[in-house]
Amino acid sequence: MCGIVGVLGKHEVAPVLVEALRRLEYRGYDSAGIATVHDGHLDRRRAVGKLVNLSDLLVHNPLPGKSGIGHTRWATHGSPTEVNAHPHKAGPVAVVHNGIIENYRELREELTGAGYEFSTETDTETVAHLCQSYIAAGLNHVEAAEKTLSRLEGAFALVFLFDGQEDLMIAARKGSPLAIGHGDGEVFVGSDAIALASLTDQITYLDEGDRAILTRTTCEIRDEAGNLANRPVKKVNIAATRVDKAGYRHFMAKEIAEQPTVLAGALSAYLDGDDIDFGEAGLDFTGTERLTMVACGTAYYACLTAKYWFERLAGLPVEVDIASEFRYREPPITSGTTALFVSQSGETADTLAALRYCRDKADRILSVVNVDESSIARESDLALPIHAGVEVGVASTKAFTCQLNVLLLMAIEAAFQRGRITAKEKAQHLADLRSLPGIFNVALERDEIIADSARDMVEARDVLFLGRGLMYPLALEGALKLKEISYVHAEAYASGELKHGPIALIDASVPVVVMAPRDSLFDKTVSNMQEVMARGGNVLLVTDAAGAAAAGSEVWRTIILPEVPEMLAPLLYALPAQLLAYHGAVAKGTDVDQPRNLAKSVTVE
Repeated sequence: MCGIVGVLGKHEVAPVLVEALRRLEYRGYDSAGIATVHDGHLDRRRAVGKLVNLSDLLVHNPLPGKSGIGHTRWATHGSPTEVNAHPHKAGPVAVVHNGIIENYRELREELTGAGYEFSTETDTETVAHLCQSYIAAGLNHVEAAEKTLSRLEGAFALVFLFDGQEDLMIAARKGSPLAIGHGDGEVFVGSDAIALASLTDQITYLDEGDRAILTRTTCEIRDEAGNLANRPVKKVNIAATRVDKAGYRHFMAKEIAEQPTVLAGALSAYLDGDDIDFGEAGLDFTGTERLTMVACGTAYYACLTAKYWFERLAGLPVEVDIASEFRYREPPITSGTTALFVSQSGETADTLAALRYCRDKADRILSVVNVDESSIARESDLALPIHAGVEVGVASTKAFTCQLNVLLLMAIEAAFQRGRITAKEKAQHLADLRSLPGIFNVALERDEIIADSARDMVEARDVLFLGRGLMYPLALEGALKLKEISYVHAEAYASGELKHGPIALIDASVPVVVMAPRDSLFDKTVSNMQEVMARGGNVLLVTDAAGAAAAGSEVWRTIILPEVPEMLAPLLYALPAQLLAYHGAVAKGTDVDQPRNLAKSVTVE
C-alpha cells in the first residue's frame, strides 16, 4: 500500500526521493511528502493528490539536503489531507510508516498526559512523538528508536530520520516489507526493489522483526531479539524491475497486451519436454489428502478456478478460503493437508497471516507468487513464481493469467502423480497449454468489438455477470474488474443461482454478461440466458463460434473467441473480462491504472 523511500546519498536527495516514489505509484496513494536534513536542520514538504503536486511544491519551495525520507500515503487513520500526510515530524524526529499501529490510542493518551500535543488524526504521529519523548529523556537516537519500536503493536515498516544527524537512518519491519539498497558510499531504503531499481542492484531484504541502523558506509541489522543478523546482499535483475508504458496509453493496456509473451515465458520456465519442472524441491501430491487454498481478491478467484482443476483432474478435495476470513475461523488443519497461498505481491497481510497460522499445522506450505523474495515466498516450503514480470496497473491482468497458468500446471502434475491421468494425457494437456499464447494473440484481435460493447455497457448503473463451472470464477473476476476501474456496480452469480434471487434485478436497463464457451455446461447456461432475454434483459455473450451459432440471433451483443479445450477456457476468457473493464473505464474517463481508494499491494488488514 503506502510507499517508503529513504536515501543517505552524495547528491541533492529531493529529486531522487520523488523519482523513487514515482516508481511506487502503482501501489496506490492519496498524498505524498519528503523530509531532509540539511546543515543539521530537519525539514519537510507534503502535498495532497498526485506526485506532480509535490513536485510543483518543491519547485517553488525547494528542500535541500543529501539525506532524506519520502512517502506516498494510502489513508487509513485520518482523511487524505496535507496535515495527515507523511513524513510526520515531532521535535527532532521525522518518520514514514506503512502499516497500522494497533495500540496508538493508548500511546497517544499516555503522551498527551505527558504534555505532548498532536496535530493529526494518524497513528503514525504517535510513533514520532514517542521517539521524541525518549530523546528528551536522555536516550541517544538509536536507543530512542529501539525503545519506541519495542512499544509498538501491529504491522509496520518504519524509517526514522533525525535533526542534526545527516549520516543516520533507522529502518524497521514487522509485517510490512522493507529492503535496504547498497551503493558506493550511499545507502537506500525502499518498500520493494522496484523503488530502488534506478539507484542500485544490490539489495538486502529485512526479515520479520529486523531493525537496521544505517550510515553511508555501514549497515547494522539486528533481529527482533536484538542479535546481530547477517542478512545476505542479493543482486536483482534491473531489467525485471523496469516500469514504463512502452507506448501504450495505460499500464493496464500494456499488461493486457503482453499476456501472450509472458505466458510463453512462464511456460518455458516450467516445461521440459513432456514433463513439468518445479525445481529441486519438487512437488509431491501423492500423500496429500486435502488441499487448502487461501488468497484475497483476484488471487482468490484464481484459487476458485483451480479448485475445479484439482478436483476434476486430480480427484483431490479442495477447500478455498478468503484469507481475511480464514485466520479468524481458526479452521482445523487435519493430517495430510497441503496449504497453498496465492498472492501477486507476496506481501498481502491477510494471506501472510493465514500462512503463519498454517505453518505448524499443515504437512506442507506452498505458495504461488510474483515476487521471489517476498515474505510469503520466503516463509513457504516451496514457492512457485508466476513469471509475470512487474505489474503496475492496480487491476491485476497478466498476474491473474500467470497465476492460473501455474495452478493448472500444478493440477496436471497432481493428476499424474495420483494416477488420474496417463503420461499421454499429461503430454496432451501440456501441448494444449503451449498453444495458448498464440490463441491469446488471436483473441486480442477482438479488441475493437469488445471496446464497442464496453462503451455501451458502462452507460448502465448495474451490470450482472453469469457463468457456470469453470466460468463462474471468471464471472466473479469480470465483475470485480468492472467495479475496480470503471466504478460501475457489477455483481456475478453462478448461472444456476439466477432463479434464486438475482433474476428480480433483470430489466432492459441491466446488461447481463454471460461467459459461456461451448462446453459440457453450455446448454444449461443458454437456458439461463433465455430467461434473462424473456424479461427484457440485454445479454452480452462471450463464447466461441459454436456457442454463438447455438445461442441464436436474439443476443444483444456477442464476442466470439477461439475454441480451446475446456480446461484452458478460464485463462482465455480472462482476456475479454479485462478488456471490457478497461475500455469501460476509458469511456468513463476514470483513472485506469490508479483507481480511487485502491492499492496494488495490501499490506495491512
